[in-house]
Amino acid sequence: MIKVGIIGSTGYAGAELVRILLAHREAEIKWYGSRSYIDKKYAEVYQNMFQLTDEICKGEDINQLAAEVDVIFTATPQGLCASLVNEDVLSKTKVIDLSADFRIKDVKTYEEWYKIEHKSPKFIEEAVYGLCEINRDKVKEARLIANPGCYPTCSFLSIYPLLKERLIDPSTIIIDAKSGTSGAGRGAKVDNLYCEVNENIKAYGVAVHRHTPEIEEQLSYAADENVIINFTPHLVPMNRGILVTAYASLKKSVTYSEVKMVYDKYYADEKFVRVLNKDVCPQTKWVEGSNYVDVNFKIDSRTNRIIMMGAMDNLVKGAAGQAVQNMNIMFGLNESEGLELVPMFP
Repeated sequence: MIKVGIIGSTGYAGAELVRILLAHREAEIKWYGSRSYIDKKYAEVYQNMFQLTDEICKGEDINQLAAEVDVIFTATPQGLCASLVNEDVLSKTKVIDLSADFRIKDVKTYEEWYKIEHKSPKFIEEAVYGLCEINRDKVKEARLIANPGCYPTCSFLSIYPLLKERLIDPSTIIIDAKSGTSGAGRGAKVDNLYCEVNENIKAYGVAVHRHTPEIEEQLSYAADENVIINFTPHLVPMNRGILVTAYASLKKSVTYSEVKMVYDKYYADEKFVRVLNKDVCPQTKWVEGSNYVDVNFKIDSRTNRIIMMGAMDNLVKGAAGQAVQNMNIMFGLNESEGLELVPMFP
């Protein structure tokens, strides 16, 4: 059994890690870390865990934790993992970080967008960006994983095949994205109160959202050139879900069959990326509670543009599910172990 520790187990992503790992046949949670609920039963924090675990929440002593487990998940705010991780920890255990601390390779870019000083820049180059479908071979050998953000995961997987095959002009990419409120975390914020969110939809972080450089960096790797995008996220009054609608100009005229063959080339063998049938648009309700990403496209011959679409659960494939998928790869397990989650409906 893989011994698992979670720092930040009482946040939304941390709780999703617990839900998934309790059903994982090859893993056992040894440490429920939480700064806010030390010495309190985990099932008292999340009543859905009643009689499923009797464990007590512990602190975030990563040095003690590293000596007790095989892998540590850090589902924490930006900056915390970077302040905790060190060579001694990484020599004893693997770390999968769900924050942005090691996603962006240029430390100045990270500090500019996140407005904090990076506490362990020496590990940035080593960290593997854990987008499983793209970096699977690198993940296998990693000891430090930068688990991708939710918006970047859905955006990138929707766009990647066409960018990789040079069918679209990278300079024309525009991404419109929408997320449920759980993406903002469990902390109390006025903007996330029921009366603020209900019966409302709004754009936020316009032209300054901090997932922008992460998306640009990964698209640049795929395009083999510097990619600058417009990215506009929106908050939607639902618990879970990400919906991405991306636009780009085509470099040449293409048919539906030609584009479908490109998507199938990259995703036909991918368990968790589902390329939908013609004219079926991705919807968040058909991926909720699962590790699936549904993608599709529509050619607009009138404007010589293509619309690329994706939908996924921000807490599963956008956070905890992808983190467990990374763990499975790192330890040589079946990649879908613990993740055979049928989407919930209604």
